Amino acid sequence: MMSDPMGRLKNKLTKEVLWIYILNLLKERPMYAYELKEKIKDKFGFEPATVSSYVVLYKLEKDGYVTAEWQESETGKPSRKYYKLTEKGRKLFQEGLNFLRNTIEKLEE
Repeated sequence: MMSDPMGRLKNKLTKEVLWIYILNLLKERPMYAYELKEKIKDKFGFEPATVSSYVVLYKLEKDGYVTAEWQESETGKPSRKYYKLTEKGRKLFQEGLNFLRNTIEKLEE
């Protein structure tokens, strides 16, 4: 018996593919991890665990989809690591988006 199929669907399409949401936000401008987490909550209506965000960002950086750069703040706050989308990351986002569009079209047939 299926327990809470909608809950599982939402989880699989949000937290388990966090990378597509992160790449979507980084298309706008470079951001730091906590800022990304807040923007995901505002724009997409779910809140990823902080650890998940860092793990996904680390993998995206390791695989060349984003680059990271430490920036000093002028206000005496600690420096922050800003993530920036690469061309490879832009392509990955587009591929992911195309896959989702294609899947939705098939479901609507």
